[in-house]
Amino acid sequence: MHRRSFLRIGAGLAVGVPLAAALAGCTVEDPLAAQAKAGDNKNYIAGDGSVTEYAVSERGEPVKLSGTLFDGTTVTNADWAGDVVVLNFWYAACAPCRKEAPDLVELHEQFSPEGARFYGVNIRDEAKTAEAFERNFAIPYPSFEDRNGDVLLAMTGFVPPQAVPTTLVLDREGRVAARILGLAEKGTLKTLISDALAA
Repeated sequence: MHRRSFLRIGAGLAVGVPLAAALAGCTVEDPLAAQAKAGDNKNYIAGDGSVTEYAVSERGEPVKLSGTLFDGTTVTNADWAGDVVVLNFWYAACAPCRKEAPDLVELHEQFSPEGARFYGVNIRDEAKTAEAFERNFAIPYPSFEDRNGDVLLAMTGFVPPQAVPTTLVLDREGRVAARILGLAEKGTLKTLISDALAA
């Protein structure tokens, strides 16, 4: 197995490197920090669409998390043991989240019969706002209500705080197999899910 990485300079974090340490080691300001300081009131910080695939030997330990869906159901990583999982971090006012939503719906419809599970992780919205978004885009899969940051904290080695959207693909052992930092291009995400299902 090998690692195919399509990172642009300054995008993404090394596995297991805390955000503060990674930023402290940079001599050039990274794109996410630049967006945060821009003051353009767009209300989100976007990644650049960079994609990282992690070789099996580089995936480390399975993800461990627990969170509550908007319907009140508690979900933990044990609930998807043995399945490929797609986690999409989003919120309603995020323009790239709105753009990628129809593609996520189509990919869910394609891959859920093959055993892939999809979950949204909403980091900002109250239930009414999230539900309106889900109705508008006919989102068929559930989302975690994560304003308290529990799920985000569990994934902090892979999801930079406030970098939305970010999409992770977990392998059947619950390890992060791939990450898209920013808008998920449909064909790319389709390939990443297919690869995880085929492994």
